[in-house]
Amino acid sequence: MDKDLADSQHGKWTISDSEDEDNIIPPTPQKDSNKPKPKLSPKCNEDTHSVNHPSAPSMGSEARTATHVNQTNPVKYESNPSPSVKRKRETEEAGWNLSSSDDETPTSALKNEPKKSKVSPKRKKTEDKRPPSPHGTSYYKEEPADFFETNLLSMNDMYRFYLNKVTGIPKKFNTGALHIKEILSPMFGTLKESAQFNYCFDIPWMVEQYPPEFRDKPVILVHGEKRESKARLIEHAKPYPHICFCQAKLDIAFGTHHTKMMLLWYEEGFRVIILTSNLIRADWYQKTQGMWMSPLYPRLPEGSPETAGESPTNFKRDLLEYLEAYQAPELAEWIDRIKQHDLSETRVYLIGSTPGRYQGPAMEKWGHLRLRKLLSEHTKPVQNEEQWHVLGQFSSIGSMGLDKTKWLAAEFQRTLTTLGKPGKSLANPETQMLLVYPSVENVRTSLEGCPAGGSLPYSIQTAQKQLWLHSYFHGWHADVTGRSNAMPHIKTYMRVSPDFTQLAWFLVTSANLSKAAWGTLEKNNTQIMVRSYELGVLYLPSAFNMSTFPVEKNVFPASSSSKGFPVPFDLPPQRYSSKDQPWIWNIPYAQAPDTHGNVWVPS
Repeated sequence: MDKDLADSQHGKWTISDSEDEDNIIPPTPQKDSNKPKPKLSPKCNEDTHSVNHPSAPSMGSEARTATHVNQTNPVKYESNPSPSVKRKRETEEAGWNLSSSDDETPTSALKNEPKKSKVSPKRKKTEDKRPPSPHGTSYYKEEPADFFETNLLSMNDMYRFYLNKVTGIPKKFNTGALHIKEILSPMFGTLKESAQFNYCFDIPWMVEQYPPEFRDKPVILVHGEKRESKARLIEHAKPYPHICFCQAKLDIAFGTHHTKMMLLWYEEGFRVIILTSNLIRADWYQKTQGMWMSPLYPRLPEGSPETAGESPTNFKRDLLEYLEAYQAPELAEWIDRIKQHDLSETRVYLIGSTPGRYQGPAMEKWGHLRLRKLLSEHTKPVQNEEQWHVLGQFSSIGSMGLDKTKWLAAEFQRTLTTLGKPGKSLANPETQMLLVYPSVENVRTSLEGCPAGGSLPYSIQTAQKQLWLHSYFHGWHADVTGRSNAMPHIKTYMRVSPDFTQLAWFLVTSANLSKAAWGTLEKNNTQIMVRSYELGVLYLPSAFNMSTFPVEKNVFPASSSSKGFPVPFDLPPQRYSSKDQPWIWNIPYAQAPDTHGNVWVPS
């Protein structure tokens, strides 16, 4: 794409406005990273990305500290805002900790920052008064009783793919969607114990989502926190003696524990849920999220061999291998439990990422090479294959390199275009890749307004180095699910027919568009390096005795008899107009107010 065109269409951002100049972090060259050197708010210690407030989430890994600290509290729109008013707000309240991504902010960048003294009791008291939402104390509304499902008749148990309920949209678009309170309710089983794998935790809020009768059942939290943020997470759990922890090893720089999974052990059996939501209230309120919920897995008869209870998709083997990759004694009991259950009803394939450098056969265990292997072995070529689009939809974007040949159109697109055994050595240049990522206008007009952009952490430093990428972008439109104004934190990838009515495959995952999540080839393609933990499930038509999945035109209200696949957004996606820009979370947007009368002014 012509650079001038990229600049004029949706690629160029000016950051020279004198009022906001001191709020922009200048790009800083860093080894092996395109991320900014963090400029820390005077309100926070260098590791502070949550406050000691009962409603404040314990946020993700220290690698995210800088990004979260540079979060903002929305400022009310004024036609000519004065710098003094804006700065007064900034000195009164620290940045808001919103949701997760796997943007690769280096931990090492923190080392050059001057050490801050500990927060004084007075300052801490001020921070403790912060409301739990950027919109103020009254933002979150308690959902009425009829918001929740009382029976499972509207569940689509064919695909077992569900969206989260969204507050503030018509009821029909939530019929058959799931809230965390429903997932943990007795509707699905009599809970004995659970494991919560996640990136962000708000422990008091999480505990409240369990029904009273299950609220003191043992829970293990699997997390990627280190040092001070780990200590803070443990501190937040002190009032809850039934909670224990498992720290995921993160030995490769800039990696995160981004997997989101629930393991639920019941009196009646066992269940797995692989999802896209953090365990914080904002993620279950007005965002588009998704999940796969397993069937209830019954216990195997005593004395069954270890290989018993396997599914045609080898889901049991792959789940055990993923859990064993943590090398954590705390998970041994869960691994044994899974071995004792019958997972044969599973119809999806597991696609995980675990940190490491892999060679030989191990290269195909994780990340995008795992996806490539499954697509090669379990799909078949289709007619006019090169005209079937590859579609990716995500909530964060890492550094892709100076042009598309560095990773995106080389190794990643080659994976996504695989159908059956490889006939060609490289991705067909005629195959279009469409990327769905919210525009500034999508965020401004969303249910949450600009704070929704706190969960879309694409930085100016990364964006300016890959203007070529923005020609791929399509906006977020989801009238089919009533979620056009519920910004996506879900991540989906699929291969779709030229007329957008059929899918060759569909993947829902925690993995954003980044090399950290999907892995990148090294050493002349003899090794793959993966930084983060991720988890998703792949739907292949062959596992459902189909040749392709028809795209469902009427997703809601959900019907148990539907054979169409419930893609969460509108197809075909709409390409950015010449006026659209991708949402960049660390530059100001003050030209027009959002749906709550705020503008976005990062501190």
